[in-house]
Amino acid sequence: MNVQEILGTVNDFVWGPPFLILLVGTGIFLTFRLTFLQFSMLPYALKLVFSKKQDKSAEGDISHFQSLMTALAATVGTGNIAGVATAVVIGGPGAVLWMWVSALFGMATKYAEAILAVKYRIKDERGEMAGGPMYYIEKGLGWKWLAVIFAIFAAVASFGIGNTVQSNSVAEVLQENWSFPEWGTGLILMLLVGMVILGGIKSIGRVVSYVVPVMAVLYVLGGIAVLILNVDLIPSAVGLIFTDAFTGQAVAGGAIGAVIQMGVARGVFSNEAGLGSAPIAAASAKTDYPGRQALVSMTQVFIDTIVICSITGISLVMGELYIDANSDVEGAALTSATFEMFLGPVGALIVSIGLIFFCYSTMLGWSYYGERCIYYLTKKPSSIFIYRVIFIAAIFAGAMLNLETVWSIADIMNGLMAAPNLIGLLGLSGIVVAETTHFIKVKREEEKST
Repeated sequence: MNVQEILGTVNDFVWGPPFLILLVGTGIFLTFRLTFLQFSMLPYALKLVFSKKQDKSAEGDISHFQSLMTALAATVGTGNIAGVATAVVIGGPGAVLWMWVSALFGMATKYAEAILAVKYRIKDERGEMAGGPMYYIEKGLGWKWLAVIFAIFAAVASFGIGNTVQSNSVAEVLQENWSFPEWGTGLILMLLVGMVILGGIKSIGRVVSYVVPVMAVLYVLGGIAVLILNVDLIPSAVGLIFTDAFTGQAVAGGAIGAVIQMGVARGVFSNEAGLGSAPIAAASAKTDYPGRQALVSMTQVFIDTIVICSITGISLVMGELYIDANSDVEGAALTSATFEMFLGPVGALIVSIGLIFFCYSTMLGWSYYGERCIYYLTKKPSSIFIYRVIFIAAIFAGAMLNLETVWSIADIMNGLMAAPNLIGLLGLSGIVVAETTHFIKVKREEEKST
């Protein structure tokens, strides 16, 4: 058995049914403890995202909106384009429904992550906020050893899913579509990423607050165009998604378990609910109450999966290109081919440009996650600069290398970093409920005074 086969076996174990049950089960548990807050408070949460009335006097480094955009920058990426396509090819159309289910419960998980991140955040030597699972596990549960494990896994993951696989994806797109050399892509990305991340979270927050909305709107508009121009295909596509979700007919042998597993796994890969990455960004937000920022963070899952992934998934099912067993088109190429089938060359261009921007923003968001974990482990501000330099250098390597092994390691690290985080969420669920109850009282008082 070679290294890749060993990594594949480990990856299958890490992302196997027990872990996915724990992941979704935590979301279900929190949903009931929070009395389905992700549904009742969603309108208010979306209003907070786009409100110009921010908590400017509160402690924090960036606004609610910038914090959300930083988290979206790290999650809206290859998972929304390539990940959904992989789910549909391997798991069938029904996998899309299970992506929705995992996202709806994942919103409660993301809310809990953020509320704990803000509650237990600290101010570092430079006067910047530092928070995330490593802090609420240590300060809330008192288990520093588990917090250290999370920080190590997350720091390693930042070089995989947050760096090299992203630069490699961009290099591949530019090479295939415009014959641009990989080394050229690596150099340009090093420059573009370096100029932003060397300025820290405030610089990242400013850039992603412009880049993320533009890239998301471009892709969403392209997807909406596909749906509107082929509205007659939507009912049958959605119907197939629902029927296949409970029959597994599109999967070899009719294995419904494979449909559920692939849908949940790819949904989590896309929105990262439960992995513990996004609360690191939430901790940097200017906010007066943990609950307020937690509601804003919750919308990330809604935007990422319920909106963006749905557009990709429904379009793929409408196009039916995934059915061709003899085709070697998969991942991002399948999504690109589907958009091209419906919109012509401009469709493929939308997917290609969208993927480039998605990957770029993912590198920005994950660089911040990684540096916060490195700072937690070393407690030395100088380590942050060293991390940034290494992170920038790794971009060039990612653009040049064959990354099958790196992909596997990144997937494993993503799964491993989630385990300590989920333990923290379950152990501190009482704190989440208490903070939520307090904020709801504050919100009611605010409504009475207006």
